[in-house]
Formats: sequence, C-alpha cells, structure tokens
Amino acid sequence: MTHKTALVTGAGGFIGRWSVPRLIAGGYEVHAVVGRTADREAPAQLRGAHLHATDLLDAAAVGALMKMVRPSHLLHFAWIATPGVYWTSPENYRWVAAGEQLLRSFQAAGGVRAVMAGSCAEYDWSRVGVCDERTSPLAGAEGAAITPYAECKIAMQTTLARFGSAHRLSTAWGRVFFQYGPGEHPERLVASVIINLLCGREALCTHGRQIRSFLHVADVGSAFAALLDSATQGPVNIGSGERLSLAQLLDQIALQIGRPELVRLGAREAPPSEPQLLVPNVQRLRREVGWQPHFSLPDGIADTIAWWREKLARGDAATV
Repeated sequence: MTHKTALVTGAGGFIGRWSVPRLIAGGYEVHAVVGRTADREAPAQLRGAHLHATDLLDAAAVGALMKMVRPSHLLHFAWIATPGVYWTSPENYRWVAAGEQLLRSFQAAGGVRAVMAGSCAEYDWSRVGVCDERTSPLAGAEGAAITPYAECKIAMQTTLARFGSAHRLSTAWGRVFFQYGPGEHPERLVASVIINLLCGREALCTHGRQIRSFLHVADVGSAFAALLDSATQGPVNIGSGERLSLAQLLDQIALQIGRPELVRLGAREAPPSEPQLLVPNVQRLRREVGWQPHFSLPDGIADTIAWWREKLARGDAATV
C-alpha cells in the first residue's frame, strides 16, 4: 500500500481533533498542527499523531514544516472561530492569505490531495432552505449582503478549486453545517442549554421553530477524514440528513437530563435574518464519499451530556 502522510491544521480545535483517529485507523501517518505550545497538552484524540506547534500565519514557518513533513494529503481546518467575533473579524482576510500560502507550500512539497473546511454560511440564507452544493446560490451573489467570514470562505474555496485545476492537485471543500458535542464552546446552543439544565438554571431560548440538521462533532471529523481519503472533488456538504426543529433538539436534551421545565421557549427574540429552514443536501457525502454517521441524535446528546456532567463535576466548565 502506498504510504500516506496527512498534515492536519487546526488539529487541536473542536472539529479537527476528531479527524485524526479516523485517519490513523485508515493507515495515514498523521502530523497535527496545534498552533500553540500550550496545545501540546494534546486532547486524547491526537494520540498517535506527530504534533507541530506552527504559526500558520508565518509563511516561512509553513514552508519549513512542509519541507520537513512532505505530506501527501492536507486537511485544513485552522481559521478564526471565536464565537461572536469570527463573522465580522478582519482576521478572516489574513486566513485567506494564509490558506493560499499553505496550498502553494503543500503543492511545492509534492502533495497530491487537499481538503479544506468551509461553512454553510457560504450559502445565501435568504434564497435557499435545502442547500445543494451544485445548484444553491452563494452569499454575496447579485449584490446581496455578505459577512467577511462568508466572503473569505467563498474566496478560499474558489482559490482551492482553481489552484487544484491549474496544478493537477486533487481538491475538495467540506461545507460544515450544525455540529455539537464534547469540547463545544459553552456559549453555543447545545452546550449552553446542557450547562444551564445540569446547573438547575433556566435555558432562555427563541421560539424553536427553526428547522436545522445537527451532527455530533466526532462524526463531522470522521466525515472530513473520509472526504480526504476519497477521490471526490469540489464542495461537499458535511451534515446530517435528519431534519428537526430546535424545539425538538432542546426537548431531547431536557428529557435526557430530566429538567424539561427549565427550557423557556420564546424567552428570546430570534434574529430577524435567521432562516426558518437551513439544512444540507448530503447526497454527495453519502453516495460519492460513501460516509455514514456513527451517532444517532439521542446517543450523541447522551454522549455530550455525559462529557459536560463530568466537566462540571471537576469545576472547569468555563474552559473549553
């Protein structure tokens, strides 16, 4: 079997860490870029990978890393992701430039396949409910409003596709929808509701009628690993084929914890720009990549609740 070496950026992050076990199980030698020296206290998912504390915004450091590792495959997650900040941060533009440099260095070092992480934010939420990679309009088309985050992700996907075509490099782009699971930022929906209910506090929510598609983060990471290991090219939605309202999701959490009376639907106003329906078409992921999720929603919620219960018992729920 041909030796396969994967370089995973953002490997210490919420999604990135979960791609590593699947890659190692698939026969890859994995080199994980964790970014900061502190991240060398690595999560359990990175066991068996070679760790590199490399600043991906430093072109010289990236070039040196590529020459040392000489990866055959690149899985790029690293990007600004701070809740409440990343949508409008000018750092998005720095990450586009960094991604382009990473791609050039990877190809120069002999790389053959690159997969990068995008977002459902790339779609025009005002014009689409079920998002299809080939037919659904993207944000910013025809003068529509667009956030810096979406603009930069779209630009990076365009660069990836054009660069791959020009240099005979196999490329794919995973558009992530809604995920949850161990390690999620405590201010995000699923994590915040679980924390509040476990602490005996009310969870103040919107009306809950929004229809979404949620996938356990371990399955998100696994899907990206499968995409990297496939020959599928172009954008691929990474999400669940299951549709449910946010109220149904919250009901599942509340019933498993045993505190349904603490969920306050309608206590907060839903953002006016939030679409009623936003779900992925996952036929490319299922049929072309050949990937299926491991977690059902009840099992995924149970796993996440157990993780937060243990974290709260240790008294460190404020950290992620």
